[in-house]
Amino acid sequence: MTTTQARTEPDHAHGTDPQVGAPAVPAAAAGHHGGHGPHGYSAQKDAHLKRLRRIEGQIRGLQRMVDEDVYCIDVLTQVSASTKALQSFALSLLEEHLRHCVAAAAEQGGVELDAKVAEASAAIGRLLRS
Repeated sequence: MTTTQARTEPDHAHGTDPQVGAPAVPAAAAGHHGGHGPHGYSAQKDAHLKRLRRIEGQIRGLQRMVDEDVYCIDVLTQVSASTKALQSFALSLLEEHLRHCVAAAAEQGGVELDAKVAEASAAIGRLLRS
């Protein structure tokens, strides 16, 4: 699937990020760097954005499929592919978080480490429930 895609910025006024359809994270709650990089994914930012644009194209393809009354099993097959693409992206991001953010907290130890481990555990729990 190919599509022309424009780069979008988070819509903080409405509380969502149109790039991924998730709630926008306020800077104060975004992590140990005050919401601004470098985060664990920063070194791969361009690759991640390219991957998210590809997933966005898959979702737009789903919209077209429904608009064009494509056979339901074919739409479900594409939903499954899109879901797996998002899960794969999430796992990649989680691994980078563990290698960067949790590892940095481990060097500090104490409360910072406990907080990062709890945060990572909660994220893993959300991924498993999705």
